[in-house]
Amino acid sequence: MALSRFIFVICLLFTVFSSAAAQPPCMSRTFSNKKTFAACSTLPVLNSTIHWNYYPSTATVDIAFTQSVVSDSRWVAWAINPTSTGMVGSQAIVAYKRTDGTITVYSSPIKSYGTHLEQGNVSFPLYDVSAVFENNEFIIFATIGLPNNVSVVHHVWQQGPMFGNTPGMHSLSGPNVQSFGTLDFLSGKIETSKGSTSTSALKYAHGIINTISWGILMPIGIIVARYLKTVEGADPAWFHAHRGCQMLAFLGGIAGWGTGIFLGSKSPGIQYKGHRCIGITLFALATIQVAVALCLRPKKTDENRKYWNWFHWVVGYGTIVLSIVNIFKGFDILEPANKWKFAYIAIIGTLGCIAAILELRKLGSFLSRFRSNRAAGQEIVESTQTIV
Repeated sequence: MALSRFIFVICLLFTVFSSAAAQPPCMSRTFSNKKTFAACSTLPVLNSTIHWNYYPSTATVDIAFTQSVVSDSRWVAWAINPTSTGMVGSQAIVAYKRTDGTITVYSSPIKSYGTHLEQGNVSFPLYDVSAVFENNEFIIFATIGLPNNVSVVHHVWQQGPMFGNTPGMHSLSGPNVQSFGTLDFLSGKIETSKGSTSTSALKYAHGIINTISWGILMPIGIIVARYLKTVEGADPAWFHAHRGCQMLAFLGGIAGWGTGIFLGSKSPGIQYKGHRCIGITLFALATIQVAVALCLRPKKTDENRKYWNWFHWVVGYGTIVLSIVNIFKGFDILEPANKWKFAYIAIIGTLGCIAAILELRKLGSFLSRFRSNRAAGQEIVESTQTIV
C-alpha cells in the first residue's frame, strides 16, 4: 500500500514538473495592469514576445506585444498584414516615448516602404489600445477583430530610432529584415518567413560586387595608367593592364548595377535615393567612358588628342570619387560587421598611400628634369656669351 502511494506521488510530481517545463518561459510573465494571457511565444528576433487570448466565437484576440530596447529613444511596432507577407499592407500599432516623457500609441496603415508611420485607421476593428514603458521595455496592449475571421495571420514587428518626436527609418539589414512571419492564434504555432534571407544575401552580393569593381579595380586601373606609362619599357604593357582593370571593373559594375535595380524594384518606396542616384550616375559615366575610349579616341598624333585626354581624366577621376562616396553610403545602408568597413578603408588607404608615393616620385622626377633643362639652358647662354 505504501509502495502504491509512493509511486502515485512520484507520477504526480513528474506530471506537474513536465507540465511546467513544457510551458514557454514567457508564460511566467506578469503585467502591472494585472492582465493575464492564455498563450504566448517568444519571437525569434528583436527581443520581442507576443501574448494573446483568442476568442473563436467572436473572432477577436487580446494581445500584449513586448519589446526590449536599448533606450527610450526608440519606437516599436507590431502589425498584422491581411494581404501579403511583408511590410507594405501591414496594419500597425506604433508606440514610442515622447520627449516630455509621455507614451504615444496609435494605429498606422503601412502603404509604402517610404512610410513615416503616420497615424491612421487600420483595415480591421481595433479596441482598447494602450502602451507602457517599463525597465527599457515597451508593452502594447490591444483587442483586435481578426481580418476575415481567420486564426492564422501574417504579422510583422519592428523598431527604429526617434528624432525628437518623429519616428525614423529602421535598419534594412540583420534582424530588422527578419522580423515577420505567420502566427496561428489557435495552435500557437509561429513561423518566420524565409523570403528575407535571399533578399538579404542579394544585398550583400550587390555590396561586394560594387566594392570590388568600383572601389578597388577602378582605382588600381587609374594608378597603373598614371604612374606606369612613364616607366621606360612599360609601353604597351601598362595600357593593357589599365584596360584590363577598367573592363573587369565595368563588367562587375554592370552586375552590381543590375542587382541594385532589382533590389530597387522590390522596394517601391526607394528609401536610399542618394545611393541610387549616385549609382545610376556612375554607371552612365562609366558607359560613356568605355564608349568614347573604344570608338572616339584620337590617335596620339592627332591635335585633338589633348581634348580627349582632358575628358578622359575628368570623367575617370570623377567616377572614382563618386564610387568611394557611394560605397560608404552602401556600408551605412547594409550595416555589415565593422571589420568589412575597416578592411575596405585599409585597402583604399593603402592604394591612396601608393598613389601619393608615386606622385611624389613623379613630381621629383619632373623637378629633376626641370633643373637639368634649366642648367643646360644656362650653360648654353653662358657659352653664347663667351663666344660673343
